[in-house]
Amino acid sequence: MSGHRAIALLGRRDVPTDALEEYCQYLGEALRAHDFELELVRVAWLEDGWPAGMRELERQAREWRGCWVLVQYTALSWSERGFPLRFLRVLRILRQAGARVAMVYHDVLPYHGNRTIDKLRRRAQNHAMSEALRSCDLGVLTVPISKIPWIGKKHTRAIFIPVGANLPAPETAWSVPRAAADRLPAIAVFGITGGESGIWEIASISEALHTVTERLGKLRLVVMGRHSDTAEKALKNLMDKQPIEVSALGILPGAEIVRHMASCDVLLFVRGGISSRRGSAIAGIACGLPVVALDGPETASPITEAGVVFADPKRQRGLGEALLKVLSDPEYRAVLAERSRRAQDKYFSWKAIAARYAEALRSAE
Repeated sequence: MSGHRAIALLGRRDVPTDALEEYCQYLGEALRAHDFELELVRVAWLEDGWPAGMRELERQAREWRGCWVLVQYTALSWSERGFPLRFLRVLRILRQAGARVAMVYHDVLPYHGNRTIDKLRRRAQNHAMSEALRSCDLGVLTVPISKIPWIGKKHTRAIFIPVGANLPAPETAWSVPRAAADRLPAIAVFGITGGESGIWEIASISEALHTVTERLGKLRLVVMGRHSDTAEKALKNLMDKQPIEVSALGILPGAEIVRHMASCDVLLFVRGGISSRRGSAIAGIACGLPVVALDGPETASPITEAGVVFADPKRQRGLGEALLKVLSDPEYRAVLAERSRRAQDKYFSWKAIAARYAEALRSAE
């Protein structure tokens, strides 16, 4: 194996797709240009139990002395119910083995909720995240540090690097010729959350598109990614008698996602406030689309430098009005698309992300 060896350490596998594993694969490919060879290793604590998982990690870590281990963190990666306190033992094993530890935070804020269990979970997550940052050699935050209240002022070992789109060559969508001028305006939605959040998201999509059809007439909605196929019936029921063609495509290969994105005019992002850790939003930016979204506690530059139009959350039809503004003005839409392309090239491409990683890892040695 050529280059400097590094390990991307993953916890519990997510299904039906694992965005963290895909993130590490794309990052590893881009890091080869900087003389790093990234090897993916998974701690099978869920399948084998924590004692067996830790024994296997101790065995593997004996070979990692002096190597960088990029530990991928989300609360559910290291806990069945979002209480990741056992995760700190993983870091102790790595430190005792002499590895250099870089914490990669894909969750940067604790979970919301007002129940007693939510408050306990929030306390456990804040403790795990802060203790991990205190004990590691480098912390990689996927949201700007100024947006993370638990870090405080002492964060000399922390650096901000946004995530990229888990898509192959999304820039190829930029050069796809636009279809005939009389085609239907097309809105992309990439991913819908499950449970109660998904119900709210489906209702928000329907309301936004209804606002647009009142002015522009017939539209095309292309829904891709997780839960998109199961949301099809609810979407069609809510949009009954509206002039909207709904295509719910489910989980697709990355190249197919890029192809469908290229056929759309705008991405509608309804999964909470837009953020530099939300790959489903960055997928639209990477493909050179304008994005209509809501502001949130994690929203900051460089997301704000892309072609994002923020809906007014105080207005009942805020998302629909923002979407209408984009779809009804081709020149405005072109300006937004160019902003997304520039942001992708400068911040969200895997080339740019890998360069930030390589610089940070070498500086921290």
